[in-house]
Amino acid sequence: MNLDVGLTQDLATCHALRRVVFIEEQNVPEKEEVDGRDSDALHLLARVDGQAVGCARILIAGNTGKIGRVCVMREWRGQGIGIALINAALEALRNVDAVSRAKLGAQVHAIGFYENLGFVPEGPEYLDAGIVHRDMVRPL
Repeated sequence: MNLDVGLTQDLATCHALRRVVFIEEQNVPEKEEVDGRDSDALHLLARVDGQAVGCARILIAGNTGKIGRVCVMREWRGQGIGIALINAALEALRNVDAVSRAKLGAQVHAIGFYENLGFVPEGPEYLDAGIVHRDMVRPL
């Protein structure tokens, strides 16, 4: 498997991946998935042998980089692509002046995944797009 993960300007591909995973698979309402913030974000795209298989975005607010919209196509899950996306996001954040921590809203079933990558739960559980989440943070 030849995995390549990096920053991208290819928003059309990211939107297509997010549509499949969030809107079609997880039933997130389109108006919540398409939130108008993509133009303010950094975007990451994961490709295996040239095929787009996952993506993520990063929004910067003060000293915090918020990693979100992390998705991997169903048939590619469990092969390290999500880990590679998060590690690439953390590396991108390390290159942004004044950013000293990463934050994300984890679906509760994925908390252990993010804990293994150094994130710590913070605050109470909450509903986002009808799915239970919990914020998680880690220093860079």
